[in-house]
Amino acid sequence: MKKQLHPGAKWLFRIRGFFSGLLLGLGFLWVFGWLLFLPSSPVAFFGSIIAYLIIIVIIAEIYARMSYTRWFYEFSEDNLKLERGIIWKGYSNVPYERVQNVDIRRGIIARLSGFSEVYIQTAGYGAAPKGGAFSEGYIPAVSIEEAEHTRDFLMKKISKRGRRQGL
Repeated sequence: MKKQLHPGAKWLFRIRGFFSGLLLGLGFLWVFGWLLFLPSSPVAFFGSIIAYLIIIVIIAEIYARMSYTRWFYEFSEDNLKLERGIIWKGYSNVPYERVQNVDIRRGIIARLSGFSEVYIQTAGYGAAPKGGAFSEGYIPAVSIEEAEHTRDFLMKKISKRGRRQGL
């Protein structure tokens, strides 16, 4: 059965969308030049900045809602299935036999919203510093209890596999 992320993930996606929109907008202004967009009066200048920020907030909210409703994960008999993406859908299967380690992290947004991030490290997958978002099995937001349950479930799968192989 497919599971959806913790509702707090919307905040994670909102903030990510807001900062991405802000950086893209600033990059756009840098490339095309400030002179094309600077109004002549200070009131018009600050009005255009406020309008720009409102547009970014609206787009970030749309992005957050769409990302949240399109992110699923499922534990099957042999692997973890991940489904995500708004325009380009991504489907991943993480076989339990390749799982090496499971990390649980809780940043400031996660602690405020009551969720945890789960990083599932696998054999043969390129690692990023500190096991970052390059973990093959990354679940951005699950409840604290679900994160602990996921770690226990996967660690039991690892230990059973190790006993079968004579380790």
